[in-house]
Amino acid sequence: MTQASLWRTALANFEQAAELLAPEVSPAALDRLRQPRERIELTLSPQLTDGVPHVFRAFIVRHSDALGPAKGGIRMTGSVTLDDVTGLAMEMTWKCALIGVPFGGGKAGIVADPRRFSATDNEVLLRSFAHNATRHIGPQVYVPAPDMGTTEAGMGYIKDTLSFAAGLATTQGCFVTGKPVILGGIPGRREATGRGVAVTAAEALRERGMAVEGATVILQGFGNVGSYAASIMASMGMRVLGVADVLGAVWKADGLDVAALVAHAGRTGSVVGFDKGEAVDAAELLTRPCDVLVPAAAGNQLTVDNAPAIQAKIIAEGANGPTTPEADAILEERGILVVPDILCNAGGVFVSYLEFTQETQQEQMTEAEVRRRLTRRMTERYAAVRDLARQRGLSMRRAAMLKAVGTVCEALTARGNLP
Repeated sequence: MTQASLWRTALANFEQAAELLAPEVSPAALDRLRQPRERIELTLSPQLTDGVPHVFRAFIVRHSDALGPAKGGIRMTGSVTLDDVTGLAMEMTWKCALIGVPFGGGKAGIVADPRRFSATDNEVLLRSFAHNATRHIGPQVYVPAPDMGTTEAGMGYIKDTLSFAAGLATTQGCFVTGKPVILGGIPGRREATGRGVAVTAAEALRERGMAVEGATVILQGFGNVGSYAASIMASMGMRVLGVADVLGAVWKADGLDVAALVAHAGRTGSVVGFDKGEAVDAAELLTRPCDVLVPAAAGNQLTVDNAPAIQAKIIAEGANGPTTPEADAILEERGILVVPDILCNAGGVFVSYLEFTQETQQEQMTEAEVRRRLTRRMTERYAAVRDLARQRGLSMRRAAMLKAVGTVCEALTARGNLP
């Protein structure tokens, strides 16, 4: 399965919702949402520390601004494509609508592998992106955040580049979220996506009549989302049996020491070599028995090839688009509860909204307040999707998409047909 199928997956999910909405929504509104509002391709040519200008491609996609400015992270990988970014931007539209924040969907991509560059060169590259994208980033246009391959430090570099270009001490309004707290970020943003995954996984366990305490978990991906999800799930009393990353996987039948694993991965860059667990095959780990499986790595990891072998009772989608449409149908037929990505990993964009309001209003929030508001919002939205799924006899994904796409269509109708 190619990464370009992220767009195919997003469009397939949309079409399912469009079919359900067709009797009550104008075809014109649905047609407007099938394609992004704007797709931009940039050429970056920063001079790196080797003294040579290098050329990189970058993309910015704004899928919809019906509910507000486009919101979405900057993905920096060597394989990211314009289709990837388009699919992810569409998914962000639904995520923002579902979690109830006044943003539309956007996304950016830089075609570069950050692991190949020094910290200095990564900073130069991100500053080059910000410089070239100045006309496309703004509080009422597109507000980026960290995503795969980018960090909160990088968001600080972007903010500094934009303020420097304007000749100001700081940006006027919130141009970027997920930045360091010292630069106007918000406490709790770094862990927000992982915390949202943990909260919704706990709600799914309760829905299935299962205890949160002692529930078993397997995670794929141990970056920002996976590591925080694992830590918070462990603090809830769940047992993390296995963790996989791009280099390998580790397993312990009676539960891994998550704090020690986080420390090990922080030192070495991988879960591989963790001496308090058994090395196992990463692909095979996904099919081992557990209560909750958390795909928190790349897209399209659960496919028609491995979906029949999945033994989890619940799948909590920490990554964007981790399940192909074909796999989704298999999992639904097998009675596995899938908490869809636009709900499960929406904690990050909700706390980004809190950061946006904090910076706009020149206020400050405590970490305790951020956690409390995040937990409340995630549980409320989970319950709303669950109730709609029960009323309409739908899967959680179809119910989430129905609610999200319907909300955006309502906003389009309210705004009228012009221009």
